Amino acid sequence: MPDPTSPAPPPESASPEVIEIERALTRITYLSTRARAHERLMSLAGVPLDRAAVALLRQIADSEPLRPGELANRLGVEASHVTRQVQQLEKTGYVTRVPDPDDRRAQRIELTAAGGRAIGSIREAGVRGMQMALSAWSPEELRQLAGLFHRMVDDFLAHASELGEQEQAGAVRGE
Repeated sequence: MPDPTSPAPPPESASPEVIEIERALTRITYLSTRARAHERLMSLAGVPLDRAAVALLRQIADSEPLRPGELANRLGVEASHVTRQVQQLEKTGYVTRVPDPDDRRAQRIELTAAGGRAIGSIREAGVRGMQMALSAWSPEELRQLAGLFHRMVDDFLAHASELGEQEQAGAVRGE
């Protein structure tokens, strides 16, 4: 009987390279999402926001104004989470609601000037930390890493989209 406390072995079909990439991503995700790392980043940026608020602000900053439901889909959370965050961010002056040009009954969320300054400060503090951590890397290595990261994210998104389409097709067939 296998020991339930030992980690499960990786799938036999996975290449050693993919296994190492998954391990590295797990480590960087852990390091970047720790509460202390977030608190340090917020202190450097001079912005008193929790992680969920920062994720929402980043998403809004990176796109046109979106409906709350679309924000929830993009962040992979329940719409009620976005609604609560938007209400808090409205109270603090970081976002505002604007009419949806496609449906005047609906609203979209956009950054205010204060929200733009906040996300700018957060990004600037994050870039400074990353610059220091990667200071020994050559410009070419940094270009390669950036290109590969963008390619990986695009492939992850395409894969997630394919899975979503398969799940929808299965639901239509009654599976």
